[in-house]
Amino acid sequence: MTAALEGITVVTLEHAIAAPFCTRQLADLGARVIKVERPGVGDFARAYDGRVRGLASHFVWTNRSKESLTLDVKHAQAPAILDRLLAKADVLVQNLAPGAAARLGLSYEALSGNHPRLVVCDISGYGADGPYRDKKAYDLLIQSESGFVSITGTPDEPSKAGCSIADIAAELKIRMRLPRSSEMTAKRPTPQARKSIDSYMFEAGMRPATSQRCAAASVRAASASTCCRAAASSLNSS
Repeated sequence: MTAALEGITVVTLEHAIAAPFCTRQLADLGARVIKVERPGVGDFARAYDGRVRGLASHFVWTNRSKESLTLDVKHAQAPAILDRLLAKADVLVQNLAPGAAARLGLSYEALSGNHPRLVVCDISGYGADGPYRDKKAYDLLIQSESGFVSITGTPDEPSKAGCSIADIAAELKIRMRLPRSSEMTAKRPTPQARKSIDSYMFEAGMRPATSQRCAAASVRAASASTCCRAAASSLNSS
């Protein structure tokens, strides 16, 4: 049986959870994923702990089935090396610091001319515009700002969700919007296959929080309605 993304090559400049989890899912679906890391230290998630035979549990969880290379992206020859990688790639994923990809010439606008087939996926904390666009983010911060902690704890003690829900929700949007593999590998890609996809954690974090609050409000409304009907029935029968 052919895997859904067999034949697709993904180049990723990533760290932490959101982008690595996204590209791990793509690798699980059959894509070839090439992870570009910093020389010496690599993805900083490698140093989270040493629980899995000396490796960090989060890093093992989000980076299986990938190939890896180290590259100093600020080196004078780095742009030429990245260009060679992207020439054979179908997808670029990045969750670098705000503005870093653009400074490296890795924005969709900079790449689409020479790489018209490339799908460029950007994951950030707060998106490409707005007052927080230059701020970094992490999962606990987004869970707090979006109000998610208010629905997992109690009114007196808000609590973080056990998993990195903001990271996971952000990467989910990327995977849901990726074109089909047949569109990405076509000799004449459709307009849908030539695209930039962006996802940011704050927006992604707001969705589950809002849904849960709406669900809780619906439960309270239904309960109130039941009480009203019971009271009316009691009055009618008396």
